[in-house]
Amino acid sequence: MSWKPTPASADRLRAKLDDEFETVAKPEGLRRSSDARREREAAAPAVEPDTWQRSSEQRSNARGGSRVGAASGRASGLASGRASDRASGRTSSAEDEAATPDEGKSARKGPSLKMRAVGYLSRREHAREELARKLAAYAEDADEIESVLDALEKEGWLSTERFAQSLVHRRASRQGAARIVQELRQHGVDDTQVAELREQLRATEYDRALEVWKKRFDAKPEDRAVYAKQARFLASRGFAHDVIRRILGEGEDD
Repeated sequence: MSWKPTPASADRLRAKLDDEFETVAKPEGLRRSSDARREREAAAPAVEPDTWQRSSEQRSNARGGSRVGAASGRASGLASGRASDRASGRTSSAEDEAATPDEGKSARKGPSLKMRAVGYLSRREHAREELARKLAAYAEDADEIESVLDALEKEGWLSTERFAQSLVHRRASRQGAARIVQELRQHGVDDTQVAELREQLRATEYDRALEVWKKRFDAKPEDRAVYAKQARFLASRGFAHDVIRRILGEGEDD
């Protein structure tokens, strides 16, 4: 008795064979892919471990070198900047020091000696010795002062005689001859001129002393204490004792 497959059994057999074929084909395909990969790796040039390590080290060194170079560049820039600042600072300091003496000299000197003298004389009359003392703080030597004073006298700016007359005019209404003469001598007025001015002052001494006394006191002294007080006041102003007795009356000279 022979067996004939039915259509249904034929289909089941075909499906079973297909499953077995797929099962066998898949490992073979994987083997073929693995074999192809090994062939490609075998065909590629082999890289020795030392070579790969050196290449890695070179790349690392290159990156490190670039960082070091950048840091070194920044450090060099900062150092050069500081050096430039220090150099410019030294240059500025040197320039300042070089300029300081001239500036200090000009600041100390200011106006010329003659201009200073004219400024003093424009405010009031000065004696020659008085003006020389004021200019001494601005002059380098005494000869320079004498030269300026000679020029001012020649030009009419400076006159000791005119100064003496001016001083007498300013002091006469408040001071006696003795006080004014003392001040004239302190300013270096010539003795001859001082003697002439003293005679002029003595001629008007009483009238001037009387005006000063009237401004300070209301009446003549009634007792010794008041007399002494008024006499001391007039004497301190430089009025002569004989003039004081004439104004206060005959009393004890204290």
